Parts: sequence; structure tokens; C-alpha cells
Amino acid sequence: MTAAVPRHDPPSLSQRLRAVPAMTRPLMLDIIEHACRRVSSLGQSERTTRIMRLIDVEAWADAALALVQLELPMWQVRRIAYDDGEWHCALSRERELPDWLDAAVEGRHADLALALLSAFLEVRTLVADVRRPSVPSVRPAPDPLYEQLVCDNFG
Repeated sequence: MTAAVPRHDPPSLSQRLRAVPAMTRPLMLDIIEHACRRVSSLGQSERTTRIMRLIDVEAWADAALALVQLELPMWQVRRIAYDDGEWHCALSRERELPDWLDAAVEGRHADLALALLSAFLEVRTLVADVRRPSVPSVRPAPDPLYEQLVCDNFG
């Protein structure tokens, strides 16, 4: 049984991202601490070491992309566009679908890394609301009291 870990609610992190003009190391570490489950569970793996190196050299967009890849393996970057002073980043589970069929989640900000992380947090909020695993699950075992009956009358 796992204990409930107190976390910041993703909307408050989203509000903080919208309010800051540029990415900072403390903000990135706060996002990792409160919104990323796999980084802490993997310990010092190659992927987490790479993310920490990217943070150390302030490669914010690369660190954000690495976080998306690690934390949301079933989601992919669908679109990154710069328009009218803002970056628009869309994440999708079905990147090959046409735009009008896809249910992409979008984030936007004047800073590319913050736009990517805004979309990341939107997906986190969406996935948390759905309450289902990010990987397919197997059907539960049938109820032992359940018995199939054949009701056909071939008489």
C-alpha cells in the first residue's frame, strides 16, 4: 500500500508558469518535485542524470522535452509554433491523426520551455482527472459467483 504524498495541485503550478517571464532552476526543480513521479522513482538512472545535466547547463527546452518523454511516454509533441510573440506547443496521444480529429493539449507562453511545461502540466491535470493508468490494463478476474448460462431453446 502506498502512502499519499502531499503535492502541489497542478493548477497552482500552471498559474506560476503563466506568471513568470522565463524559466529558472528553482522553478524547474519545483515542477520535477511536485509534478513528476517517474524522475524520483527512477533514482539516478541515465535518463534522470541527463535531465539534471540539461538543467545544470540551463537547456530549458531540452530539459522540458526530456521530461515529457520520461513522464508521459504515451504522449508526443504534435506541434511547436511561434506566433505573435508566443510559443504554442501541443501534445497528443495520436500524432498521426488530422488536426480536426485529434484531442491535443496545448500550452502557450512567450518562453519555449514554459510553453512546453504548460502543456505538460495540462496533460498531467487531464490524466489525473481521468483516473486511469497511462498503460493498457488487463481485465479483472471474473467474479467467482458469476456463472454463464445458455438460454437457447433448441427443442
